[in-house]
Amino acid sequence: MRTAPSGSSRYLVLAAMIFAVAMTFIDQTIVSIAVPNIQHELKLTSTGVQWVVNAYLLTLAAFFAFGGRLADTAGHRRTVVLGVLIFAGASACCGLTPTGSLAEAWLIAFRAVQGFGGAVMFPAALAIVVQNFALRERGRALALFFGIAGGLTAIGPVLGGYLTEWTWRAIFWVNLPVAAIALVLIVVSKPVTESRPAPMDYRGLALIAGGVALSVFGFQQSQVWGWSNPAIGICIAAGFLLLVVFAFVEKRTASPLIRVDIFRIRAFSVQNLVLGISMLVFVPVFFFSSEYAQIALGDSASHAGIFLLYFFLGFVVASQIGGRMLDRGGAKRPVVLGCVLAAVGFYLWAGDATTLSFDKQQWDVVLAGAGMGFMLTPASTDAVNRASRLSYGEATGITQTVRNYAASLGLAVLGTVLVTDLRSRLTSSLTAQGVPQEQAAAAAGHLSQVQAQSGGSGGTAGIPQFFRADFAHATQTVLYWMAAIMAAAAVVAVLGLRPGRQTEPAAEQEGAPTTEGEPGQV
Repeated sequence: MRTAPSGSSRYLVLAAMIFAVAMTFIDQTIVSIAVPNIQHELKLTSTGVQWVVNAYLLTLAAFFAFGGRLADTAGHRRTVVLGVLIFAGASACCGLTPTGSLAEAWLIAFRAVQGFGGAVMFPAALAIVVQNFALRERGRALALFFGIAGGLTAIGPVLGGYLTEWTWRAIFWVNLPVAAIALVLIVVSKPVTESRPAPMDYRGLALIAGGVALSVFGFQQSQVWGWSNPAIGICIAAGFLLLVVFAFVEKRTASPLIRVDIFRIRAFSVQNLVLGISMLVFVPVFFFSSEYAQIALGDSASHAGIFLLYFFLGFVVASQIGGRMLDRGGAKRPVVLGCVLAAVGFYLWAGDATTLSFDKQQWDVVLAGAGMGFMLTPASTDAVNRASRLSYGEATGITQTVRNYAASLGLAVLGTVLVTDLRSRLTSSLTAQGVPQEQAAAAAGHLSQVQAQSGGSGGTAGIPQFFRADFAHATQTVLYWMAAIMAAAAVVAVLGLRPGRQTEPAAEQEGAPTTEGEPGQV
C-alpha cells in the first residue's frame, strides 16, 4: 500500500520535481535569447536555426506519450532520474558543438536528444507531484510547481542574455548544476510512487512519433518550400493520417500507449483542446518577442531577457491565484478568465508594438503573461485529475503531447505569418526608396529570411530604420493573431467546461500496482 508522505516531505518531493523540470522550462526561453548569436557564430542557415528550436519541441511532442507510459509502467522515480541524466548529457553536448560544416547537424541532433530526455522526465515528475498531494491540494501544489518553474524560466532569459554576451555555449551548460541539484533532492526526498508493469506499445509509439514528426515538419518547411509546393500538403496529410491510424490501432491494442477512451471524459477532452489552442501562443511568444526586442527595439541579448521577465512576472503571480481558484471552485472560472485576459493583453501589446518603446508595452506584456498563468495551471491540473492514480503519467503524457505538438505548429504557422508580412512590407519600403519592384521583392525575400542573424549584432547600428519599423509591424500582426487565438480558447472554455469542483477519481483495479521506493523495492 502507498503511504501518504508528511507535509514537509511532500514539499521536498515538490522541490525535487521543480528542479528536474526547470531544465525543460529554461530551455524553452533561454535558447530563444541566444538564437541570433548561435546563428551568427556557427553560420547556420535560417532553416537550420529554426530547427535548433523546433527539433527540441518536436521530439518533446513526439515522445511525451512514450514518457508517460514508461513512467506508469517502469516507475515514476526511475523515469525522472533517467530523463534528467539524458537531458543533462545532451545539454553538455550542445555546449560542445564544433564549428564548421558539422555544427548545424550536431546542434540539431543533440537538441533533439534534449527533447527526448525532457519527454521522458516531465510526465513522471508531474505524476509524482500529483500522487503526493490530495485532490483538493493539487491546484495549489501545481501552481507552485508551474509558478516556481516559471520563475526559474523567467531567470533563464535574463541569465541567458548575460551568458550569451560571454558565450552562447553557457546557456546549455547552465543545465548541469540544475540537474545535479535535482538528483540530490530526489535521493534525499525518496518519493514513493505507484506503478503498474505492462509491455510497451512500440507499434503505437512508431505511429504517433511518425505522425507528429511528419505533420509538424510540413508546417515548418512551408516557410522554406512555400505553400504551393505539393510536398508540404503531402507531409501534413501523411502525418495526420498516421495519427488517425494510431487512434484506431490503440483501440484494438491490449496494452496501448494511450487509452484513447480517456477522451470520452468531457472535461479531459475540453481541457486538452483549450491547452492545444493556447500553446499555439505560449512557446512561440518567447521566440517572437526575443526577435522583436533585438531587431525592432535594438536591444542586446541581456535586455531581451528582461523583456521576457515582465511576461513571467505576470505569469508566476497569476498562476498562484489560478491554482487556488481551482481548489476552491473548479477549473472553469480561472481558465475562462485567463484566456480572456491573455487575449486582451496580446491585443494591447500588438497596438503598442509599433511605437518601438518598451515603456509603453511593459504592462501589456505583464497582462498577457498573467492571462496565460491564470489558465495554464488549472487547465493542466484539471485534465490530469481526471485519470486514476495509476495513470497519471499517461494522462500527463497526453496533455504534454498536445501542448508541445501545438507549440511546434504555432511556431511554424506564426513564423510563416511573420515572414510573409515582413516580406511584403520590406518590398513596399524598398520600392518607395526607388528600388525596382522585382529587385525589391528579391531583396525583401532574402532579408526576411536572415532577420535573426541581423539581430545578433547586439545593437541597431547595422539595421536600417525602415527594417526595424517593418519588423515591428510584422510582429504586430503576429500578436494580433495571438490575441485572436486566445479569444478562441476562451470561447471553447465557456462552451465546453462545466462549473464546480470534481470528485476524486476511483483507482483502477486491473493490474497489480507496485510501489517504487518502499522497502524491498528496487
